[in-house]
Amino acid sequence: MTTLQLKIINKLGLHARAAAKVVHLANEFEAEIFLGIEGEEINAKSILGLLTLAATKGTPLTLRVVGPDEATAAAAIEDLFKNRFGEGE
Repeated sequence: MTTLQLKIINKLGLHARAAAKVVHLANEFEAEIFLGIEGEEINAKSILGLLTLAATKGTPLTLRVVGPDEATAAAAIEDLFKNRFGEGE
């Protein structure tokens, strides 16, 4: 199991387009991928689940990845967050 602490740094937070990018990337991996806020954990392969987190800019999240490609998956998801989901701000 790989666990990382992430933070939403883009201006608009985890909105629909950003959530779709997370889901698309997560579905490229065999591992189970979860994002959580304050003990609430959501399957990162579910766009509706991610949107229910209502994560705004500055929100800390816990990423938990379990599976054969967990290290690669965790690094890819972390990079997506660090790159602001490909958005300018």
